[in-house]
Amino acid sequence: MSAEDTTAQLPFPPVVLGIAGASGSGKTTLAAELARTLGGFHFPLDNYYRDLSHLPAAERGRQNFDDPALIESSLLAAHVAALARGETIERPLYDFTTHTRVPDRTETVRPGAYLLVEGLFALYYPELLPLYDLRVYVDTPDKLCFARRLKRDTEERGRTTESVRQQYWATVRPASIQFVRPSAANADLIVDGSEALDWKVEQVLAALRTRGLLRLPG
Repeated sequence: MSAEDTTAQLPFPPVVLGIAGASGSGKTTLAAELARTLGGFHFPLDNYYRDLSHLPAAERGRQNFDDPALIESSLLAAHVAALARGETIERPLYDFTTHTRVPDRTETVRPGAYLLVEGLFALYYPELLPLYDLRVYVDTPDKLCFARRLKRDTEERGRTTESVRQQYWATVRPASIQFVRPSAANADLIVDGSEALDWKVEQVLAALRTRGLLRLPG
């Protein structure tokens, strides 16, 4: 098959999905599985945290990363819009250990059939909402969100139970109540985050099918 034939089969403009939910809701797992199922690209918002290199190292760690102001939403929206037009972008690289962007380096992202934009604030920023063909909110009880976050942070990130608990109640849950959960009002589809993953995937596929947007890779 020639390059021209391959390009002709790409359903441009790409189908863009926004997937949001509280920390521990299961939104990242859902977005990753949908990307695998659809042959799409998982596009987390985390790369767009603001560069804090101008702050002393100790002060960087005290920032509230559950506040949407810490994301450079204008750059994020510009990049999603470019991908939605079928254009290639240079995405910033973010170093979470230092809370800074990697200097003089970016990651090339090329558009595909599907773009899965995922993060706490994927349905929060007004400039992102018109770019989505489908908006999905993963609604998960706080108790389950905390249990998942506790398991992840203690097993994968070396955190203590007390530090996870303190952060959750001090910043994570208040930000969720103020910013994340209200963004469910912007969703086309709300899925139950406590349900099985395959059922959540099927609900999203059904919504895409209803809109004439479902093109599974063959």
